[in-house]
Amino acid sequence: MNQRLLALTATSIATIIYGITFTVAKEVMPQYIKPFGFILLRVFGATLVFWSIGLFVKAKSIEKTDYKRIALAAFFGVGLNMLTFFKGLSYTSPINGAVIMVTTPILVLIFSSIIIKEKLTQRKVIGVLVGLIGALVLILYGNKSLTNAKNMMLGNFLVFINAASYAMYLVIVKRLIAKYNPIMFVKWLYLFGLLFVLPFGYQELSEVQWIQMPTTIYVKAGFVVLFTTCITYLFNLFALSKLKPTTVSVFIYLQPVIATIYALIVGSDSLNAIKLIATLLIFLGVYLVSKQVPVGTSK
Repeated sequence: MNQRLLALTATSIATIIYGITFTVAKEVMPQYIKPFGFILLRVFGATLVFWSIGLFVKAKSIEKTDYKRIALAAFFGVGLNMLTFFKGLSYTSPINGAVIMVTTPILVLIFSSIIIKEKLTQRKVIGVLVGLIGALVLILYGNKSLTNAKNMMLGNFLVFINAASYAMYLVIVKRLIAKYNPIMFVKWLYLFGLLFVLPFGYQELSEVQWIQMPTTIYVKAGFVVLFTTCITYLFNLFALSKLKPTTVSVFIYLQPVIATIYALIVGSDSLNAIKLIATLLIFLGVYLVSKQVPVGTSK
Protein backbone atom coordinates (compact mmCIF):
# COMPACT_ATOMS: atom_id res chain seq x y z
CA MET A 1 0.00 0.00 0.00
CA ASN A 2 1.54 3.34 -1.04
CA GLN A 3 1.84 6.24 1.40
CA ARG A 4 -0.95 8.28 -0.19
CA LEU A 5 -3.44 5.41 -0.04
CA LEU A 6 -2.38 4.71 3.54
CA ALA A 7 -2.99 8.37 4.43
CA LEU A 8 -6.45 8.30 2.81
CA THR A 9 -7.24 5.11 4.74
CA ALA A 10 -6.09 6.72 8.01
CA THR A 11 -8.28 9.80 7.61
CA SER A 12 -11.21 7.55 6.56
CA ILE A 13 -10.88 5.53 9.78
CA ALA A 14 -10.67 8.76 11.79
CA THR A 15 -13.88 9.95 10.11
CA ILE A 16 -15.68 6.70 10.99
CA ILE A 17 -14.61 7.05 14.63
CA TYR A 18 -15.86 10.66 14.70
CA GLY A 19 -19.18 9.56 13.21
CA ILE A 20 -19.69 6.89 15.88
CA THR A 21 -18.58 9.24 18.67
CA PHE A 22 -21.65 11.49 18.36
CA THR A 23 -23.80 8.61 19.65
CA VAL A 24 -21.30 7.29 22.19
CA ALA A 25 -20.53 10.70 23.75
CA LYS A 26 -24.21 11.61 23.96
CA GLU A 27 -24.76 8.65 26.30
CA VAL A 28 -22.03 9.91 28.64
CA MET A 29 -22.93 13.60 28.81
CA PRO A 30 -24.48 15.53 30.35
CA GLN A 31 -26.07 12.88 32.59
CA TYR A 32 -22.79 11.52 33.95
CA ILE A 33 -20.17 14.06 32.89
CA LYS A 34 -20.91 17.67 31.86
CA PRO A 35 -19.50 18.90 28.50
CA PHE A 36 -16.52 20.95 29.70
CA GLY A 37 -15.66 18.27 32.27
CA PHE A 38 -15.74 15.67 29.53
CA ILE A 39 -13.41 17.78 27.38
CA LEU A 40 -10.94 18.08 30.26
CA LEU A 41 -11.14 14.30 30.79
CA ARG A 42 -10.45 13.75 27.07
CA VAL A 43 -7.48 16.10 26.93
CA PHE A 44 -6.02 14.99 30.28
CA GLY A 45 -6.37 11.32 29.29
CA ALA A 46 -4.79 11.92 25.89
CA THR A 47 -1.93 13.88 27.48
CA LEU A 48 -1.16 10.96 29.82
CA VAL A 49 -1.31 8.46 26.95
CA PHE A 50 0.96 10.43 24.61
CA TRP A 51 3.52 11.37 27.25
CA SER A 52 3.65 7.73 28.43
CA ILE A 53 4.25 6.52 24.86
CA GLY A 54 6.76 9.34 24.40
CA LEU A 55 9.00 7.79 27.06
CA PHE A 56 9.76 4.96 24.63
CA VAL A 57 10.12 7.11 21.51
CA LYS A 58 13.50 8.53 20.59
CA ALA A 59 13.07 11.37 18.14
CA LYS A 60 14.21 14.86 17.29
CA SER A 61 13.49 17.36 20.07
CA ILE A 62 11.20 20.31 19.45
CA GLU A 63 13.10 23.44 18.45
CA LYS A 64 12.58 26.39 20.80
CA THR A 65 11.15 28.56 18.02
CA ASP A 66 8.44 25.95 17.32
CA TYR A 67 6.98 25.79 20.83
CA LYS A 68 4.99 28.97 20.14
CA ARG A 69 3.63 27.46 16.92
CA ILE A 70 2.65 24.25 18.70
CA ALA A 71 0.94 26.30 21.43
CA LEU A 72 -0.95 28.17 18.70
CA ALA A 73 -1.93 24.87 17.07
CA ALA A 74 -3.10 23.58 20.47
CA PHE A 75 -5.19 26.71 21.01
CA PHE A 76 -7.01 26.27 17.69
CA GLY A 77 -7.00 22.46 17.46
CA VAL A 78 -7.67 21.47 21.08
CA GLY A 79 -8.75 24.39 23.26
CA LEU A 80 -10.96 26.69 21.19
CA ASN A 81 -12.03 23.87 18.88
CA MET A 82 -13.40 21.52 21.55
CA LEU A 83 -14.79 24.15 23.93
CA THR A 84 -16.80 26.08 21.32
CA PHE A 85 -18.15 22.90 19.72
CA PHE A 86 -19.61 21.42 22.91
CA LYS A 87 -20.88 24.77 24.17
CA GLY A 88 -22.33 25.69 20.79
CA LEU A 89 -24.25 22.41 20.52
CA SER A 90 -25.78 23.02 23.94
CA TYR A 91 -27.38 26.24 22.58
CA THR A 92 -28.33 25.32 19.01
CA SER A 93 -29.85 22.25 17.37
CA PRO A 94 -27.71 19.31 16.18
CA ILE A 95 -28.86 19.93 12.59
CA ASN A 96 -27.82 23.60 12.66
CA GLY A 97 -24.51 22.59 14.19
CA ALA A 98 -23.91 19.95 11.52
CA VAL A 99 -24.72 22.41 8.72
CA ILE A 100 -22.22 24.94 10.05
CA MET A 101 -19.54 22.29 10.64
CA VAL A 102 -19.49 21.34 6.96
CA THR A 103 -18.15 24.82 6.16
CA THR A 104 -14.77 23.62 7.50
CA PRO A 105 -13.41 22.42 4.11
CA ILE A 106 -14.36 25.78 2.56
CA LEU A 107 -12.49 27.59 5.33
CA VAL A 108 -9.48 25.26 4.96
CA LEU A 109 -9.43 26.02 1.24
CA ILE A 110 -9.35 29.77 2.01
CA PHE A 111 -6.80 29.56 4.87
CA SER A 112 -4.54 27.22 2.87
CA SER A 113 -4.42 29.59 -0.08
CA ILE A 114 -3.54 32.53 2.20
CA ILE A 115 -1.20 30.97 4.78
CA ILE A 116 0.65 28.15 3.01
CA LYS A 117 -0.06 29.32 -0.55
CA GLU A 118 -1.81 26.10 -1.57
CA LYS A 119 -2.89 26.39 -5.20
CA LEU A 120 -6.66 26.57 -5.70
CA THR A 121 -7.36 24.28 -8.63
CA GLN A 122 -10.70 24.14 -10.41
CA ARG A 123 -11.07 20.44 -9.56
CA LYS A 124 -10.60 21.04 -5.80
CA VAL A 125 -13.01 23.97 -5.70
CA ILE A 126 -15.66 21.97 -7.57
CA GLY A 127 -15.05 18.95 -5.33
CA VAL A 128 -15.46 20.99 -2.13
CA LEU A 129 -18.66 22.62 -3.43
CA VAL A 130 -20.18 19.32 -4.65
CA GLY A 131 -19.44 17.72 -1.29
CA LEU A 132 -20.91 20.73 0.50
CA ILE A 133 -24.15 20.46 -1.49
CA GLY A 134 -24.40 16.74 -0.71
CA ALA A 135 -23.77 17.30 3.00
CA LEU A 136 -26.34 20.10 3.21
CA VAL A 137 -28.97 18.01 1.41
CA LEU A 138 -28.36 15.05 3.72
CA ILE A 139 -28.47 17.16 6.87
CA LEU A 140 -31.42 19.41 5.94
CA TYR A 141 -33.66 16.96 4.12
CA GLY A 142 -32.44 13.56 5.27
CA ASN A 143 -33.19 14.09 8.94
CA LYS A 144 -36.79 14.35 10.07
CA SER A 145 -36.11 15.31 13.68
CA LEU A 146 -35.50 18.85 14.85
CA THR A 147 -34.34 19.75 18.34
CA ASN A 148 -35.34 22.94 20.13
CA ALA A 149 -32.49 25.39 20.55
CA LYS A 150 -31.96 27.46 23.70
CA ASN A 151 -30.09 30.29 21.98
CA MET A 152 -29.74 29.50 18.29
CA MET A 153 -27.84 32.64 17.30
CA LEU A 154 -25.17 32.22 19.99
CA GLY A 155 -24.98 28.47 19.41
CA ASN A 156 -24.56 28.87 15.65
CA PHE A 157 -21.85 31.49 16.18
CA LEU A 158 -19.91 29.21 18.57
CA VAL A 159 -20.11 26.24 16.19
CA PHE A 160 -18.87 28.46 13.36
CA ILE A 161 -15.93 29.53 15.54
CA ASN A 162 -15.29 25.82 16.10
CA ALA A 163 -15.31 25.14 12.35
CA ALA A 164 -12.96 28.05 11.65
CA SER A 165 -10.71 27.03 14.55
CA TYR A 166 -10.34 23.45 13.31
CA ALA A 167 -9.72 24.70 9.78
CA MET A 168 -6.94 26.96 11.05
CA TYR A 169 -5.45 24.06 13.04
CA LEU A 170 -5.29 21.82 9.95
CA VAL A 171 -3.39 24.52 8.07
CA ILE A 172 -1.02 25.45 10.93
CA VAL A 173 0.12 21.88 11.69
CA LYS A 174 0.89 21.05 8.06
CA ARG A 175 4.40 22.53 8.26
CA LEU A 176 5.07 21.41 11.84
CA ILE A 177 4.38 17.70 11.37
CA ALA A 178 6.79 17.59 8.46
CA LYS A 179 9.62 18.30 10.94
CA TYR A 180 8.81 16.06 13.91
CA ASN A 181 7.86 12.56 14.95
CA PRO A 182 4.03 12.43 15.41
CA ILE A 183 4.24 11.29 19.06
CA MET A 184 6.82 13.96 19.90
CA PHE A 185 4.62 16.61 18.32
CA VAL A 186 1.24 15.50 19.66
CA LYS A 187 2.41 15.08 23.28
CA TRP A 188 3.33 18.78 23.35
CA LEU A 189 0.16 19.68 21.45
CA TYR A 190 -1.99 18.10 24.15
CA LEU A 191 0.06 19.42 27.04
CA PHE A 192 -0.53 22.97 25.79
CA GLY A 193 -4.16 22.04 25.07
CA LEU A 194 -4.55 20.81 28.65
CA LEU A 195 -3.49 24.23 29.95
CA PHE A 196 -6.15 25.87 27.77
CA VAL A 197 -9.09 23.66 28.83
CA LEU A 198 -8.18 23.18 32.51
CA PRO A 199 -9.77 26.45 33.76
CA PHE A 200 -13.03 25.67 31.93
CA GLY A 201 -13.42 21.99 32.80
CA TYR A 202 -11.98 21.65 36.31
CA GLN A 203 -15.21 22.47 38.17
CA GLU A 204 -17.41 20.19 36.07
CA LEU A 205 -14.98 17.27 36.24
CA SER A 206 -14.71 17.60 40.03
CA GLU A 207 -18.51 17.21 40.24
CA VAL A 208 -18.53 13.76 38.58
CA GLN A 209 -19.92 10.96 40.76
CA TRP A 210 -17.46 8.27 39.68
CA ILE A 211 -18.77 5.58 42.04
CA GLN A 212 -22.31 5.88 40.66
CA MET A 213 -21.25 5.57 37.02
CA PRO A 214 -22.14 2.23 35.35
CA THR A 215 -19.33 0.17 33.81
CA THR A 216 -20.72 0.81 30.32
CA ILE A 217 -20.24 4.57 30.80
CA TYR A 218 -16.60 4.02 31.81
CA VAL A 219 -16.13 2.00 28.62
CA LYS A 220 -17.75 4.69 26.45
CA ALA A 221 -15.74 7.46 28.10
CA GLY A 222 -12.61 5.38 27.53
CA PHE A 223 -13.56 4.98 23.87
CA VAL A 224 -13.78 8.76 23.48
CA VAL A 225 -10.40 9.30 25.18
CA LEU A 226 -8.47 6.52 23.41
CA PHE A 227 -10.11 6.41 19.99
CA THR A 228 -11.84 9.76 19.38
CA THR A 229 -9.04 11.79 20.95
CA CYS A 230 -5.81 9.79 20.61
CA ILE A 231 -6.23 7.58 17.53
CA THR A 232 -8.03 10.16 15.38
CA TYR A 233 -5.47 12.89 16.06
CA LEU A 234 -2.58 10.57 15.24
CA PHE A 235 -4.28 9.29 12.09
CA ASN A 236 -5.12 12.81 10.92
CA LEU A 237 -1.58 14.00 11.64
CA PHE A 238 -0.21 11.14 9.55
CA ALA A 239 -2.69 11.97 6.78
CA LEU A 240 -1.64 15.64 6.88
CA SER A 241 2.01 14.63 6.50
CA LYS A 242 1.14 12.99 3.17
CA LEU A 243 -1.85 15.00 1.93
CA LYS A 244 -2.88 18.64 1.58
CA PRO A 245 -5.06 20.15 4.37
CA THR A 246 -7.92 20.60 1.86
CA THR A 247 -7.92 16.87 1.09
CA VAL A 248 -8.02 15.87 4.77
CA SER A 249 -10.72 18.43 5.65
CA VAL A 250 -13.14 17.30 2.92
CA PHE A 251 -13.56 13.99 4.74
CA ILE A 252 -15.66 15.94 7.26
CA TYR A 253 -18.44 15.67 4.67
CA LEU A 254 -18.50 11.92 5.32
CA GLN A 255 -19.47 12.32 8.99
CA PRO A 256 -23.22 12.75 8.34
CA VAL A 257 -22.99 9.74 5.99
CA ILE A 258 -21.42 7.62 8.74
CA ALA A 259 -24.09 8.83 11.18
CA THR A 260 -26.83 7.84 8.71
CA ILE A 261 -25.30 4.40 8.07
CA TYR A 262 -25.00 3.79 11.82
CA ALA A 263 -28.63 4.84 12.29
CA LEU A 264 -29.68 2.39 9.55
CA ILE A 265 -27.74 -0.43 11.22
CA VAL A 266 -29.39 0.12 14.62
CA GLY A 267 -32.79 0.57 12.96
CA SER A 268 -33.42 4.16 13.98
CA ASP A 269 -33.52 5.52 10.43
CA SER A 270 -34.58 4.48 6.93
CA LEU A 271 -33.06 4.89 3.49
CA ASN A 272 -34.70 7.07 0.82
CA ALA A 273 -33.80 8.61 -2.54
CA ILE A 274 -32.71 11.95 -1.03
CA LYS A 275 -30.23 10.29 1.32
CA LEU A 276 -28.88 8.13 -1.48
CA ILE A 277 -28.37 11.07 -3.86
CA ALA A 278 -26.81 13.21 -1.11
CA THR A 279 -24.40 10.40 -0.17
CA LEU A 280 -23.35 9.97 -3.81
CA LEU A 281 -22.68 13.73 -4.10
CA ILE A 282 -20.53 13.63 -0.96
CA PHE A 283 -18.47 10.71 -2.23
CA LEU A 284 -18.06 12.45 -5.59
CA GLY A 285 -16.83 15.61 -3.84
CA VAL A 286 -14.36 13.64 -1.72
CA TYR A 287 -13.12 11.83 -4.83
CA LEU A 288 -12.54 15.07 -6.76
CA VAL A 289 -10.56 16.66 -3.92
CA SER A 290 -8.52 13.56 -2.99
CA LYS A 291 -7.83 12.36 -6.55
CA GLN A 292 -4.13 12.45 -7.33
CA VAL A 293 -3.32 14.37 -10.49
CA PRO A 294 -0.28 13.51 -12.68
CA VAL A 295 2.64 15.94 -12.44
CA GLY A 296 2.43 18.72 -15.01
CA THR A 297 -1.35 19.11 -15.00
CA SER A 298 -3.17 22.05 -13.41
CA LYS A 299 -6.29 20.23 -12.28
